[in-house]
Amino acid sequence: MAQRMLERNAITCSTAISACKSSGQWDQALRILGMMARGKVELNCMTCNTAISACEKGGKWGKALQLLVAMPQASMKSNTITFSAAISVCEKSGRWETVTRLRGVMARRQVECS
Repeated sequence: MAQRMLERNAITCSTAISACKSSGQWDQALRILGMMARGKVELNCMTCNTAISACEKGGKWGKALQLLVAMPQASMKSNTITFSAAISVCEKSGRWETVTRLRGVMARRQVECS
């Protein structure tokens, strides 16, 4: 039986990252995100938000913050969902100073709180 390869594009990769998030495989989600960047597959805010949420599920606050910081460098604008996921993982990890800083950044950037 012949195998078919799925085309690597933003939709298939985002779907895979979402599946990783749902199954608690934050490390796989980050691998796919890295593959997207190296393979010149379009990264967007939604894809990064899903990867940050995967880190949240895995309690990986440092990885979530790395993604948040990298977004502007990749010409992506973070939004309420981005910050909410990053704040949530920091709260769950007891990183209260970081939570306060993130809320300050949201206010300076005029990102609405949800």
